[in-house]
Amino acid sequence: MGKYFLAIDIGASSGRHIIGSLENGKIVLEEVYRFWNGMDNIDGTYCWDVDRLFNEIIAGMKKCKEIGKIPASVGIDTWGVDYVLLDKDDKIVGQTVGYRDHRTDGMDDEVYKIIPEDDLYARTGIQKAIYNTIYQLMAVKKNHPEHMDAAAAMLMIPDYFHYKLSGNKVQEYSEATTSQLVNPNTKDWDYELIEMLGFNKEMFQKIYMPGTDIGGLTKEVQEMVGYDCRVVLPPTHDTASAVMAVPSNAEDTCYISSGTWSLMGVERNDADCSPASKEANFTNEGGYNGKITYLANIMGLWMIQSVRNKLAPDMSYGDLCDQASKETIATVVDCQDESFLSPDDMVVAVQDYCRKTNQEVPETLPALASVIYNSLAKCYADKLAGIEKMTGKKYDRINIIGGGSNAQYLNELTAKYTGVPVHAGPGEATAIGNILTQMIEAGEFKDLIEARVCVAESFEVKVYEV
Repeated sequence: MGKYFLAIDIGASSGRHIIGSLENGKIVLEEVYRFWNGMDNIDGTYCWDVDRLFNEIIAGMKKCKEIGKIPASVGIDTWGVDYVLLDKDDKIVGQTVGYRDHRTDGMDDEVYKIIPEDDLYARTGIQKAIYNTIYQLMAVKKNHPEHMDAAAAMLMIPDYFHYKLSGNKVQEYSEATTSQLVNPNTKDWDYELIEMLGFNKEMFQKIYMPGTDIGGLTKEVQEMVGYDCRVVLPPTHDTASAVMAVPSNAEDTCYISSGTWSLMGVERNDADCSPASKEANFTNEGGYNGKITYLANIMGLWMIQSVRNKLAPDMSYGDLCDQASKETIATVVDCQDESFLSPDDMVVAVQDYCRKTNQEVPETLPALASVIYNSLAKCYADKLAGIEKMTGKKYDRINIIGGGSNAQYLNELTAKYTGVPVHAGPGEATAIGNILTQMIEAGEFKDLIEARVCVAESFEVKVYEV
């Protein structure tokens, strides 16, 4: 039997333990454990229950032992920007607040009093999003300075879990870049910026690249799961892991990592921190091999998930796509509008936006879904034009990866709006990228080029022509 590699992929709404192995030259995946995730509202603050999540991580690792598939290594990826503060005794300081919380309201202005917005982009290349770590930390500095003073370590969420598994506090590169506090040229913390902002410089951990083996499991974890294995850093930001699974080695490949968020972009060797790039609202996040994932954050299927959960939580997304495709409503909304980030009611938010813009208001779930799917596809077309303008290149296809690659109606609309064929799949892109990192580190593949060839041969990719 070949080696097994365990990807623990934790998204904003669920987490999965997926085992990957090579069989007859192809990558085979097996989901061994799945668990729910979501933010808890604790006295009006949206928080992550990291203790519960770690217990789920352990439960899934135990399952590997039960089915006789002990992994050679494990890696964890999650969403970006959120973090844990630890004191000198490694206890969590304050709450582990989530990115949809409103504590960052107004914190952009506090940051820009110290460094103008244009200068901040020129330094970091990261687009403004009010939930970025930089604004979260400013909220801590303003409202709970005692928490920042007490912090001996700041670890982004996946790095905290790696620490809990291995006992080693390290910061992985791709996740660190989502903080808006990393220098894209040195690929290290911008310590001068951190000092300017008055953040506790000592709490920032050394940055390591994806593919780094940070050690085995602690004795305590070994006793809980029943085995030892290596802990290997994938690109811990789920987007960067997903981009690794694009089934193409073409130099100019445009991708959409489609899930709760839609991340649309291209891989580049160097960051573009120009005023034009800032104006176009592109971001320069970290990727595998120190690459830059140059992309736009688009609201994504969060909008669809929200309206479906409110109106028909038992309806499958396949049925919803099918019903939406039969609608004739021509309304579109701006998926990037902040009113859709964290509304109390997504249905009301979409309807209010339509009234405000004097468009037909969708009243049924299929009509709402049609509006959202068409709006997403239009947004993709606008962003493709922006990417082509910024890179000076034409892209002859779009690779859609991740769970959203299964949304047939959205894929058809994307081909229609962008005017280029859509190649959809693989669906488990984030877990695949996580596993590829571990496989490359273990010598199963020579490099990412070889690994991507294997991805193309291992998973179905469906083509939607214009």
